Amino acid sequence: MLDILKKRRSIRKFKTEKVEREKIDKLMKAALLSPSSKNKKPWEFIIITDESILEKLSKAKEHGGLFLKGAPLGIVILGDEEKSDVWVEDTSIASILIQMEAESIGLGSCWIQIRERQHGLGKTAEEYIQQILNVPKNKRIECIIAVGYPDEQKSPHTEEELRFDKVYMNKYRI
Repeated sequence: MLDILKKRRSIRKFKTEKVEREKIDKLMKAALLSPSSKNKKPWEFIIITDESILEKLSKAKEHGGLFLKGAPLGIVILGDEEKSDVWVEDTSIASILIQMEAESIGLGSCWIQIRERQHGLGKTAEEYIQQILNVPKNKRIECIIAVGYPDEQKSPHTEEELRFDKVYMNKYRI
């Protein structure tokens, strides 16, 4: 697992090659196996492969999501706040497991934050996406994970970069 964590980087440039259905299924299995508080599983997932929808979703927020229009796959992560008061944490866990699985099967990915982001003109990114994807109002949107075959190379993280000064034993030290 440490090797995957070192290798995984945010990829924002993707090849045009489609992600095979078998790999999409693996990504969904990773998400559906993710732990959740009290096993409530407040998450749901919308798989997007339609280029025109990906382009619309790339405009969901003011900054930081335009690269989605170049991705062959987007996974919209929904949470049901009526099912769990910790839906944010549970959807976040599922999201990162999707990214780890993507790395393990030769795909790149990048998280696009949606919750608490603005679309513009008085509309949130969530409201914008809810309209496009017909998502009910009681479902919240945490993020979109852009996925595809990487078209950029990034160096893996090294152990020398690890910030052990942020790790404490038994109590916080100043």
